[in-house]
Amino acid sequence: MDRILKAAQAIATARRTKERLAPLAPEVAPRDEAEGYQVQRALRDLLLPQFGALVGYKIGCTSNVMQQYLNIPHPCGGSVFERGVHQSGVKLAASDFVHVGVECEIAVRLARDLSPGEAPFTAAWVGEAIEAYLPAIEIVDDRYVQWETLGAPTLVADDFFAAACVLGPAVARREAPDVREVAGRALINGAEVGAGTGADVLGHPHNALAWLANHLASEGKGLHKGQLVLTGSLVKTVWLNPGDKVTMELAGLGTVEAEFT
Repeated sequence: MDRILKAAQAIATARRTKERLAPLAPEVAPRDEAEGYQVQRALRDLLLPQFGALVGYKIGCTSNVMQQYLNIPHPCGGSVFERGVHQSGVKLAASDFVHVGVECEIAVRLARDLSPGEAPFTAAWVGEAIEAYLPAIEIVDDRYVQWETLGAPTLVADDFFAAACVLGPAVARREAPDVREVAGRALINGAEVGAGTGADVLGHPHNALAWLANHLASEGKGLHKGQLVLTGSLVKTVWLNPGDKVTMELAGLGTVEAEFT
């Protein structure tokens, strides 16, 4: 556990100081993704005083475009902290991030717990546990000297680029369209820079939620009523410049906006 804690401390220091993270020393770097998630849990404990309580999770690499971009052929999970959750229309300082980017996502809020004893989970099973869908901007941060050199275990350890999110109004599950068919558009300063559909997220966003529930269950953990889950980007990450205005349109779910000053 000494190695795990040392890795978590190194990442936490970089997060707090906004210094770019270089590859960790071989003697402490997580050797595989399982160790990466151990470091992530230790990191979470170190970040709670600054970032607030864990209120949910993000799932990365759930679409072909993101798997190809990051060269990681499977989903990866990260943490969503209370102080990183914002409402549509928020203005955020680009300087609060190392190199800020955004992604267009369908978020879900859970109506009930998904406990590890219920595993294995299916898309249909977790779908019944959803209270509402929300149009979302996931805010990611390239806080690395060169992320391509870090490898998936260290990216997982550092919450897989997760930084914050912006949410639009919730749409109750029974009033929402089939999210597999939801078309999303990413616009920067009014110009479209990416588009996709819910089907691009592992075939259906519920498949991503089931992956997360099963992943947590394998660690003896569960999801909880009221938690937020960002199911993965419909578009390739868009990296921003100060002054950019971001709009994500998700047909049938609504629009969410943010500005980075």
